[in-house]
Order: sequence, then C-alpha cells, then structure tokens
Amino acid sequence: MIDSVVEMLMNQLEHSLEIPAAGVTLQADLAVPDRAAGLVLFAHGSGSGRHSSRNRYVAGELQSAGLATALADLLTPEEEEADARGGQLRFDIGKLSVRVIALTDWFLGHGATAGLGVGLFGASTGAAAALVAAAARPFTIEAVVSRGGRPDLAGEFLRLVFQPTLLIVGGRDTSVLELNRSAAKLLPGETRLDIVPGATHLFEEAGALEQVARLARDWFLRHLKPVPDRERRTL
Repeated sequence: MIDSVVEMLMNQLEHSLEIPAAGVTLQADLAVPDRAAGLVLFAHGSGSGRHSSRNRYVAGELQSAGLATALADLLTPEEEEADARGGQLRFDIGKLSVRVIALTDWFLGHGATAGLGVGLFGASTGAAAALVAAAARPFTIEAVVSRGGRPDLAGEFLRLVFQPTLLIVGGRDTSVLELNRSAAKLLPGETRLDIVPGATHLFEEAGALEQVARLARDWFLRHLKPVPDRERRTL
C-alpha cells in the first residue's frame, strides 16, 4: 500500500524545464500524473507567471483529476523586470501568443506529454494569447478555458477559434464580464460563459477559486482526447 502511494506521488512530481520558444528560453514547471488524461498549458497574463498561487491551485486540482499541467513563464526574467517598470509586455498579445504556440508545439514533442490532448488555461491577458494560439493551432489545441480573461484583446482571431471555449468571470467583475459577453458572441465554436456569483476579478472570495477549478476540470476532462499515434498537424 505504501509503495503504491509513493509511486503515485512520484508520478506527479513537478519537473522544472527550460524550453526554447520563439527565440528565447522560457521556464516551465511540468507535472504529469500517471495515465494522464490530457495536458493543460497555463497562459499567464497581467504580470503573473508560473508561481501564481491562483493558477497553482487550479493546476493542483487538475492534477488530482488526472490531468497533466504545465505552468510556464511567458516572459524571460529580463522581460519581467522591464514589464514591472513599464507594464507594456503583458499587453503584447502578439508576443505572448507566439510563445504559447511555441510551448504547445514543444510539449507535443516532449516524451512525457506527446500524444496527450492539449488544452489552454488563460488568465487575464493570457486568455487572449491562449485564444490566438487556439486559432493558430486548430488541430493540436483541443479546448480553452479563460479565468477572468480579456478575450477581447484577441481581436479578429476570436472568429477563428472553433475549439470548445469556457469563459469564467466573477459576477462582481462587471467590466470584464461585459467584455466576455461580447467576445462570446464572436466565438464560432462551442462556447459557454460561467459567472461565479459574488466573485471579483481575482476570485479571492471564499469558494470562488474552488468553483473555477471545478469548472475548468470538468471542461477539460470532457473535451481533451488522447492522440495515440502521437501525430499532430500544425498550420
């Protein structure tokens, strides 16, 4: 019994990686449960990174449900310093989305994650980057979840996202809620807008983040499908 528990924990150990992506090297933390049902790559935004406590909580819940997770910084340490001073890079959706695409392609060829269905979890401006990446990789990215996201920043790419997309917004995050309602009308694929009652932008209220994790878990478990032959098409 003890050996089986140890084996289970070992299979869920987090590995820190350095990944070449679009001309830079990005830091990522990868956790792959035994017999993973899919891989969820987190696209952080608005000055956040792989150490985000909120995204790490959601990632832990996904891992408990049998999903592999990859939390990657979309900016290099030097870029993060520059962004902390000026706050410009966090809104550079073009740069962020190109890196999400590059990370997705890398994980598709990585031994531990090759063959897994891939979903993207985007927060804040990272949600826009996730949606642009989904538009660019219609055959490799299978589902998208946005938490308090800015899908409007994806612009015309919204009309090219046919993957199932879940938009989660706090009920008290009124301005972002209206932006998500407008974006939902432009998404041509299966789309659902879930409102967490009483929650603000960061979902800091009691039980709010737990609800986000449950919604994301169910969405990814429903839509991520393995690719046994490990052959993926890209555009």
